[in-house]
Amino acid sequence: MYAIIDIETTGTSHRNGKITEIAVYIHDGRQVTDSFVSLINPECYIPYNITRLTGISNEMVADAPKFYEVAKQLVEITAGKIFVAHNVAFDYNFVKEEYKRLGYDYRRKTLCTVQLSRKLLPGHRSYSLGNLCSDLNISINGRHRAGGDAFATVKLFEILMQQNNEQTQNLFTNAPKELPREKLEALPGRTGVYYFLNDSGEIIYIGKSKDIHQRVLSHLANNSTKKAIEMRSKLVDVDWQITGSELVSLLLESDEIKSHQPLYNRAQRRTRFHYGLFTYQDEAGYQRFEVRKIIDGELPLTSFYSAAEAKEYLHDLVDQYRLCQKLCGLYQTDGSCFHYEIKSCNGACIGEEAPDDYNQRAEMAAAKLQFRSPNFFIMEEGRRKGEWAIVKVQNGRYTGFGYVDEESSTEGVQALHDCISSRQDNRDTQGIIRSYLKKHPATRIIEFRTEEQN
Repeated sequence: MYAIIDIETTGTSHRNGKITEIAVYIHDGRQVTDSFVSLINPECYIPYNITRLTGISNEMVADAPKFYEVAKQLVEITAGKIFVAHNVAFDYNFVKEEYKRLGYDYRRKTLCTVQLSRKLLPGHRSYSLGNLCSDLNISINGRHRAGGDAFATVKLFEILMQQNNEQTQNLFTNAPKELPREKLEALPGRTGVYYFLNDSGEIIYIGKSKDIHQRVLSHLANNSTKKAIEMRSKLVDVDWQITGSELVSLLLESDEIKSHQPLYNRAQRRTRFHYGLFTYQDEAGYQRFEVRKIIDGELPLTSFYSAAEAKEYLHDLVDQYRLCQKLCGLYQTDGSCFHYEIKSCNGACIGEEAPDDYNQRAEMAAAKLQFRSPNFFIMEEGRRKGEWAIVKVQNGRYTGFGYVDEESSTEGVQALHDCISSRQDNRDTQGIIRSYLKKHPATRIIEFRTEEQN
């Protein structure tokens, strides 16, 4: 079941904007079965430019219900439904924020008709609702009003559903005969890791997706490379693990590829990180970097497959932060480094630049490779309602992930420690976590102290 939703608001940011109108159409995949449309009193002034766009004025909403007065009805009508909208992040974040102000954690699975349209209806000049509806001859009775835009999204959604069903039927026809249709139909449209197996039961490919069902079907439709066609010819079974959390799916995929060494994951199969980038302070007070082999138990700033790869990365840091080649072990000399001769080094190599000045830049370079805090948990949506996915970083090292019930998570950090299953830390996992946190700055983080810190 789907809840197809559109809202009008006082602005573009959910953090300081409020909802002025909301429309919800409940769809069972064939037709609309229920609806709710209402103006909302935002309890704040509606800017003139918003009134010009939507036609919704302060006078119109003066006697409209406030959000808290319709909140219970909206929760009930959308319960168990997938939240569908055109540019779903906008609508979902506004609704979620309105509930957050009321002290309620509103959560629904989401589906974006913009993303789905780009995938199923390629080639359009624009994927805005107005332009897409114009191309598809969908009339909008009330543009920039919640009811009109939501109902237009319903019509677009029905076209997308039909298109998806047709493509899926073609994919079933083209699927390997050894792969039962029932297996494909059972694929979950959820976040996790999937496994392709051959007739010997060997894993030949591992991938991750926020929608396993759609991703597997896209593999079956892929005729663009020899590798894709060859892999499909060997595919006889599909398995999967639901993770709930996108971050966990990324980490699990990386770990599983290194563990199983699938034939068609060649680029991701390397498992040994022999070399590390380390930092230390020399007798003169300068912070130095060095590349060397990792000894068991050591924790480098980051790790690499080879010394050449590590030195190439260090060269980039030298250029970016104007570091000294000599102090980074990249230029062997008793005097000045080459960069000093071409005015790209400030002279730390011969003592011309003071250690404090040089170390500021060196510390910035090192900080780029370190987490904001050395000890923390990342909390993400779990595999089911009432569950958290937990990722643990201790002493700057990824140690593993696990799952914990929401009730247990409130009992203290010990419950979070206890749920963790150990996993291997390496340069890939470090990069995955850093990149994910950078792209998702609102991710929930809980810092903790180790015994050494107490």
